[in-house]
Amino acid sequence: MDIVVLAGGLSTERDVSLTTGNMVTQALREKGHRVILLDVFLGYHDTEEDIRDIFAHSEQASVTVKGIPEIAPDLAQIRSSRKDQSNVFFGPNVIAMCRMADIVFLALHGENGENGKIQAAFDLYGIKYTGTGYLGSAICMNKKIAKQFFRQAGVPCPQGISMKKSERADRFAKTGLTLPCVVKPNCGGSSIGVSIVRSEQEYTQALDEAFSYEDEILIEEYIEGREFSVGVIEKKALPVIEIAPIEGFYDYRNKYKAGSAVETCPAELPEEVTKEMQRYAELVSEQIGLDTYARVDFLLDSENRMYCLEVNTLPGMTPTSLLPQEAAAVGMSFPELCQRLIELSI
Repeated sequence: MDIVVLAGGLSTERDVSLTTGNMVTQALREKGHRVILLDVFLGYHDTEEDIRDIFAHSEQASVTVKGIPEIAPDLAQIRSSRKDQSNVFFGPNVIAMCRMADIVFLALHGENGENGKIQAAFDLYGIKYTGTGYLGSAICMNKKIAKQFFRQAGVPCPQGISMKKSERADRFAKTGLTLPCVVKPNCGGSSIGVSIVRSEQEYTQALDEAFSYEDEILIEEYIEGREFSVGVIEKKALPVIEIAPIEGFYDYRNKYKAGSAVETCPAELPEEVTKEMQRYAELVSEQIGLDTYARVDFLLDSENRMYCLEVNTLPGMTPTSLLPQEAAAVGMSFPELCQRLIELSI
């Protein structure tokens, strides 16, 4: 098959996306496919006439990936580096090359990757792509809306409020919550802009941080406990994985720097707790109408009460990512996982 792996873009998770895309590209080439790794924003800079047989030169046409830095990317610098300086999100030749492919493997993360906009555009262009459709993607990207679906399905989640930048309240008492709490962007990912707040002063600083990324944020109760994730493929839960950061919480650095967290799969949990967490993951996927695959994140407190945090509709596929580890626990290699996701999507 001729496959475009679409990555990069203008999300704060850009570097993570490119690493995901690079791993997926190598895995699909192992399976015998002709694969181009393409940056959705920067595109392919040659003229349209030169792409007619582009898949015959797939390796030369692919972007080069350097890995994940410990800090989020400078998006202004990325914008300025684009050759045509157009305000169109799709870079040069992106749509044309995606239409030439048998399918596009979406390796995008964050805004304009997981919020359903690209999925909707591809539906209109008749482009096949991996993962769930535009509506499920949009719902899960908006944490406030997603949690309404959780509650409707009877899935427990942390209590909290949303706050818009235009209605910012710097007095913590106005939130109606108690300290400690968690402040985070409503539509962010990879824990960028997330703060654990333990004092009034930290609360003001956390608002500054979260609002620097988005105009709407969430302020939620802090649940102290263990962190878990459950992958769901074709509406069936994979083994539960536990993530234990060596220092601090599971932030951007601990997610993507090898050795920063201890990951155990299958997680060491009582059987009834494992089954309940898997059931909640499947229920969330069904309630929101997700197809193909997703990953559902949980916290478990000291009394084994669980809280659903969010759903990721395009889980990471980096060397330290969770879904590939869960798939490996049931005997599915990384290339087999990528191949399976393509088959399900088609």
